[in-house]
Amino acid sequence: MTNYHGIIGIARADITPPVGIFARNWGAATHDVAAGVHMPLTLTAVTFQTDKDTPPLLLISADLGWWKSAADERNLRQGILHALSLPEERLMFCLTHTHAGPSTFSEDAGKPGGHLIIPFLQQVQESAINAAREAMAAAQSATLTWQYGHCNLAVNRDFPEPGGNRLVVGYNPKAAADDTLLVGRITNGEGYTIGTIVNYACHPTTLAWDNQLLSPDYIGGMRTVVEGATGAPCLFLQGASGELSPAEQYSGDTSLADGYGRQLGYAVLSALEGMLPPDTELIYTGVVESGASLAIWQKKPADADTTLAAEMVQVELALKPMPSLAEIEAAWAICEDHVIKERLWRQRGIRKTVGEGAVAKMPLWIWRLGNTLLAGQPNEAYSDFQLELRRELAPAAVAVMNIVNGYAGYLPPETSFNHQSYAVWQTPFEKGSLERLIRTATTISQRLIQTA
Repeated sequence: MTNYHGIIGIARADITPPVGIFARNWGAATHDVAAGVHMPLTLTAVTFQTDKDTPPLLLISADLGWWKSAADERNLRQGILHALSLPEERLMFCLTHTHAGPSTFSEDAGKPGGHLIIPFLQQVQESAINAAREAMAAAQSATLTWQYGHCNLAVNRDFPEPGGNRLVVGYNPKAAADDTLLVGRITNGEGYTIGTIVNYACHPTTLAWDNQLLSPDYIGGMRTVVEGATGAPCLFLQGASGELSPAEQYSGDTSLADGYGRQLGYAVLSALEGMLPPDTELIYTGVVESGASLAIWQKKPADADTTLAAEMVQVELALKPMPSLAEIEAAWAICEDHVIKERLWRQRGIRKTVGEGAVAKMPLWIWRLGNTLLAGQPNEAYSDFQLELRRELAPAAVAVMNIVNGYAGYLPPETSFNHQSYAVWQTPFEKGSLERLIRTATTISQRLIQTA
């Protein structure tokens, strides 16, 4: 268990877009627009400051899927930074990665319901700015306490196709899955919980092509459980979930997502229940001789760490051989298969994001909050990213986030490139890229955690 003490604020905004917005996220879908709302989509902002007069670290989580355009993401994020006078390293805008949200791609404007996308993105930007200001205005002296837990919602989803020679995207009961859950509790000076942070790695792909409702997927049900018990907002951070998902998925049944949300929510409450009071630790105080020799551990006051630090670096990742933008657009123009056409449209966005060169520079954010580290990057890293960072940086708690401040593609481990799989086909990055990211993140994190 680790603690950070400082000035912390939290605020929530509803960012549910209008029904009828373009929301075709699946190649197998036969509908284009959202027909209703399962649960509201939300945006939650948490600010961290050493005192009220210092610029904050701003952590934002929004119920959105992924970015198809670097320009759209950059426009939204730069507007937030400008409005709040923040340097780039002090904002992490994280997507929960729901696959039942609206399109975030302004170039979809000509599709059914696409005229609502640009106004929606403007709404999200305004909501983020307002939520950040609200969080800072309400910020107070508080302690952030972290505790690891476990939840078996996530399974490995790289499944060897029976009778085939490829990995398809679905439950693989023979492969292990990282079930690590990291929970943060924000407690004010009066001992009240004013917010929680949940970091867990599992694709929100419960709701798929048969679903026509806007939804945060299982994350909405999790928040309902946690917020109902704590009376405080809960911010969700999607972990390194490249190969992780629920076992049963691709459904149109919202009750399945609700059940998964409760499963994760109860695991969060279990972790919260197991926490010591803020600014407290268990100290060994000696032995009492009884029928056995009994080691006595007692709660004692502990000073929380007040350190705040933030770094952003560019990690150079080699690109695979890929068709040029012109070649992708030409193939898209003549394609009549709607599934292949959707894949080409996504590939077009990726090519525009990474450019036409042999190397792409991908940003990496590392924050230190007390003796805890937060690592955020824009791609869909496999769980090796979080497993290795937590192993290298223990006993520090480590929160790891995918789809932060951008998006390009998957980051599978080198061994995955021995197989035919969606992640290997989709990624623009050459093998070894995940391992390079892990090395860079580890080096920066170790330097930050060793800084007095």
